[in-house]
Amino acid sequence: MNLKAIAICLYTVGIYWISARMPSLHALFFPTLGAFSLLFIAHPFSPARLGKVAFGASISVLIGSALVFIHPGAVTLLIDMLIVIYLINRFKWNAPPILAVSLIPFFVHAPYIWMIPLSVCASLAGLLMLLFITHHVERILPLLVRSSGQAESGGL
Repeated sequence: MNLKAIAICLYTVGIYWISARMPSLHALFFPTLGAFSLLFIAHPFSPARLGKVAFGASISVLIGSALVFIHPGAVTLLIDMLIVIYLINRFKWNAPPILAVSLIPFFVHAPYIWMIPLSVCASLAGLLMLLFITHHVERILPLLVRSSGQAESGGL
């Protein structure tokens, strides 16, 4: 198992633990976070691509939240899905979890409408930061191991 997979699993468990212990942060954990995690580690690390997907997810959860605020019902759910599918195709976000994130406001009832988009954005920002750090650690780690091995063997 690689370092990114371990880091993402620990991150997801940490987010779950925080959201379970603090009711005000309940929306931090959402099952789609696991789907985003797998999507992000299944492809080569590209900050631009990951940022594009996170941006798409942020836009979609804002759309879903706005529509739930207007009227939480089947018609707004349909409108939400049509808008988000259009945006996914239009901007070539190519990440199905983006549609799933837009549905969160329809089944997570937060006391404040802004809590869900903020929580989703915070969770994804933390995930992106973790992946960025892990990517650089994975690049540096072999160099450190190689240099410590040369030091132990007398520099030969």
